[in-house]
Amino acid sequence: MSVALEPTTTRTPLPGGDQPGNKPDGRRGRTRTTAVLRGLRGTPIGVWIAAAVLSFLVLAAVVPSLLTVKDPYIIDPAGAFTAPNAEHLFGTDQNGRDVFSRVITGTGQSLLLGLAATAIGLVLGGLLGITAGVSGKWLDSAICRFVEILFAFPGLLLALIVIAVSGTGVVTAAIAVGVGTAPGYARMLRTQTLQVIAAPYVETARSLGRSRRHILWHTIVPNVIRPLFVLATLGVGQAIVWASSLSFLGLGAQPPAAEWGAMLADGRNYIQIAWWIAAFPGIFITLAALTTTVVGRHLQQRLEAEV
Repeated sequence: MSVALEPTTTRTPLPGGDQPGNKPDGRRGRTRTTAVLRGLRGTPIGVWIAAAVLSFLVLAAVVPSLLTVKDPYIIDPAGAFTAPNAEHLFGTDQNGRDVFSRVITGTGQSLLLGLAATAIGLVLGGLLGITAGVSGKWLDSAICRFVEILFAFPGLLLALIVIAVSGTGVVTAAIAVGVGTAPGYARMLRTQTLQVIAAPYVETARSLGRSRRHILWHTIVPNVIRPLFVLATLGVGQAIVWASSLSFLGLGAQPPAAEWGAMLADGRNYIQIAWWIAAFPGIFITLAALTTTVVGRHLQQRLEAEV
């Protein structure tokens, strides 16, 4: 992930090139545009499909009113257990509520839970990993032992422990999932920090007399956090699944919240007579995890190819 400093070279002007006095011919801009277009043309069709589905989910989360006008909380006992039809695309649940509107409305809460949990995990993992990487041997060893202790617990179990201490709720679920994912981020960011410290440009900064604080904040940290966007994209899918699992267990979003995990829990008792109540929230959980993972893997490959 490191980028070495390029040596300063003397460029020999080319006839008709971008020398002083010559008008720019736009070749450099066209070359950059051509490279971008080639990269887009080389993108697999599966990534395009995943990006399109992910865009739809983001649209549903940001502006759900564009996709549905039904109130997801209106109860209509007379219309309970209605199968999917033209009026109710995903049918109705045991209370007569429109499942499609609840799934669309729940997209925002489910994605927000995943993003919040990922952000918490990245912050906690970043503090532990970067601190371990730039610290002395004693503190580095202590942080590594602490992270290994956290790794002894499966991530979801660690989240359950946090909920057992802090109580249930949406905010608690986001914090719990973030804590559960933090050890993995800490290990990856510590490794990235050590690689950056060993890079030639860090040694160059030392030879130029830069202070430790200047090197840390202006050289090490910017290069360490560069792959965080990719890590976040990969982690959101996992966080959504974990947050939905906590809601399914009754430890996250509580009924009548339109959240995928809670909806899945509501429909599990009616799976034999009304499969659509649980099926569609489950499909959307799968789509969210799958699309974010596919897009994240592609971004990771592109980032590694540029390094």
